[in-house]
Amino acid sequence: MNNANYICLLIALSVLLLMPAGVLVGQEQSPEGEPAADVQEPTLRVPKPDLQDLEQIRFVTDNDYPPFNYLDEEGELTGFNVDLARALCDELSVECSIRQVPWNRLMEALKEGEADAVIASMRVSEKALQQVDFTDSYYHTPARFVALKSSPIKAVTPEMLADKKIGVVAKTAHEAYLRDFFPGSEIVRHNTMDEAKAALRGGQTDVLFGDGVSIMFWLNGTDSNGCCEFRGGPFTESKYFGEGIGIAIRKGNRKLRDALNYGLFLVRSEGRFEELHLRYFPLSFF
Repeated sequence: MNNANYICLLIALSVLLLMPAGVLVGQEQSPEGEPAADVQEPTLRVPKPDLQDLEQIRFVTDNDYPPFNYLDEEGELTGFNVDLARALCDELSVECSIRQVPWNRLMEALKEGEADAVIASMRVSEKALQQVDFTDSYYHTPARFVALKSSPIKAVTPEMLADKKIGVVAKTAHEAYLRDFFPGSEIVRHNTMDEAKAALRGGQTDVLFGDGVSIMFWLNGTDSNGCCEFRGGPFTESKYFGEGIGIAIRKGNRKLRDALNYGLFLVRSEGRFEELHLRYFPLSFF
């Protein structure tokens, strides 16, 4: 990725992460020309809830989604989500614990009372809402197409990708989106994102479709060896990719949800959210 594209990408991610409360994310046109549903950030003013009986918040997250949650060189749990959890506890003046749990056990840990909240870049979706409640969204992550730098593919409309091979991780929202809006393409299903990336680099697929944030860090890391770049714009259709990223809590725990929403408001209004962003992402749109 050239420097200009890299800067544009980071600015776009900054906008998604730091969109002021109460501002709508710009509409993304679907392949059929219909605008995606608006996704709204928390309201600008959040009333202070009753925090008298709130003494501790036990967070869980996983450890393999850098820079949001991962293990550092010393094996310590760190990342954007981890530091955000600590900032929330600090703003709410409560004790804080953050423990790592495998991704496939996060919901179980919450339901069984091992934790009070999950802060692991979990999408707010209809399926997830059947099991848990969420706070207001604190950032949004788009879906993106990626191609080899040498690829002649420039646009990513259904017409331009007709008869092309699109790599995607199987049984994901990204696959469902492709099947609904890119019926003329050959969808190549992979078990893992690493497998999908290898297929793209090896020429077995023409483009790759997946989570824009994780792909961004792959593109700018050593593993990609500068092979590829984004093509087309971001896709944020809420039906497939959720209403943003929120903190999951047990069903009906309104008191904790209100407290965390108030904490998110304080973190934003006092500039701490921006500080965390600048710590983990090299460019701010400010």
